[in-house]
Amino acid sequence: MTARKRRKTVSLPMMMTDLIMASWETIALRTLLVMQNKCSPAEYQRMVREKAVAAATSGRRLISAGSRVSMASMLAPWRNRAVANAKRLRKK
Repeated sequence: MTARKRRKTVSLPMMMTDLIMASWETIALRTLLVMQNKCSPAEYQRMVREKAVAAATSGRRLISAGSRVSMASMLAPWRNRAVANAKRLRKK
């Protein structure tokens, strides 16, 4: 039996704040990589792919839930990727 990690519910204002801050950090770190000519082809591909996946996930949620969809569930894929990218790029 495996233990599952329980996710905390994040309020919409906090989710938006996380998204904004992580996006700014990700943009700054990626810009630095590009300026230093250290941005790999995989990173360029990731930039495009992650947005397509987040848009598709948000779209599926919108289509499946219709007018009952929450703004938080629509923003979650974008926030999750931005936070993960900022954390990953911080290590480079």
